[in-house]
Amino acid sequence: MAHDKRLNAARATVERNKLYALTEAVSMAKKNATAKFDETIEISLNLGIDPRHADQMVRGLISLPNGTGKTLRVGVFARGAKAEEALAAGADVVGADELAEKVQAGDIQFDRCIATPDMMGVVGKLGKILGPRGLMPNPKLGTVTMDVKGAITAAKSGQVEFRAEKAGIIHAGIGKASFSEDKLLENAKALIDAVQKAKPSGAKGTYLQKVALSSTMGPGVRVDVSTVA
Repeated sequence: MAHDKRLNAARATVERNKLYALTEAVSMAKKNATAKFDETIEISLNLGIDPRHADQMVRGLISLPNGTGKTLRVGVFARGAKAEEALAAGADVVGADELAEKVQAGDIQFDRCIATPDMMGVVGKLGKILGPRGLMPNPKLGTVTMDVKGAITAAKSGQVEFRAEKAGIIHAGIGKASFSEDKLLENAKALIDAVQKAKPSGAKGTYLQKVALSSTMGPGVRVDVSTVA
């Protein structure tokens, strides 16, 4: 019941149909993060796209200026010297065929997957498992690379991958409730800017349609899109 009480109190501070300026929305989402753990502040962006069409897919990677506040577990598909480089750079899981077997069996101990180009023959067979989880390495995102160390460092330092879901919505964490409002605002602007820059050529009409912020356990706060441009 305490959970319901807390959520109802948080909801009472937000007018459901009101659109708030981005700075105000950040402040409210932070204030309403009253759970006993350090909640993640999340952003949702509704885009005027149909991701089922290849020319309207929106995805990318961005290193948030103030990090995300959480440490990603990084898995690397590599052999020999590149596998050693990955371990030295702080990868959590490194392997080749034996790692592929673990993934095949559903044992996935990583949140970001990196592969050297020569491993894509092995990794390609895991597409049905890694793809739906958003874990498939991709050269455009810098996760298929010979610069294993650079990719691991970027992933560990607060890099966020964003990707439009079926309904054209992007969800991403922009930091923790313990971050200052300024840091959350800076991260939010950086992510929105990256999504704007990733606008596909096939997108027609209004691209950025709705924006909302919330904490993990808090109510959503709708943002006035004109304040984020």
